[in-house]
Amino acid sequence: MSNRAIISTPAAPDAIGPYSQAVKVGNTVWLSGQIPLVPGSTELITGDIRDQATQVFKNLCAVADAAGGGLSKAVKINISLTNLDHFGAVNDVMTQFLEEPFPARACVEVAALPKGAQIEVDAILVL
Repeated sequence: MSNRAIISTPAAPDAIGPYSQAVKVGNTVWLSGQIPLVPGSTELITGDIRDQATQVFKNLCAVADAAGGGLSKAVKINISLTNLDHFGAVNDVMTQFLEEPFPARACVEVAALPKGAQIEVDAILVL
């Protein structure tokens, strides 16, 4: 694929496996799932679900910015939570990073996430 570009930024955590932070093909960007890692480390931030969600969205913003669009260009967001009781708190945090009209979204409860995180979020952007 000649128009495939790998997006990477030191402002977000490095991939902790065999994947890229994001891949851009044409005007579409697929952002890999972000957990609440501190950029430049492999450590989770400390704090409650609001703190973790805030770090996740900061990480997503950094990758979206590196892709040339920003998170405002999101058309789909997928959220995985280890506890759906955190749904309301995550909604509150999400509105700090996105404005109406909001992207499409899915939110599911999962048994576990990497490194014991409580949340993971990925996104699709159209630039």
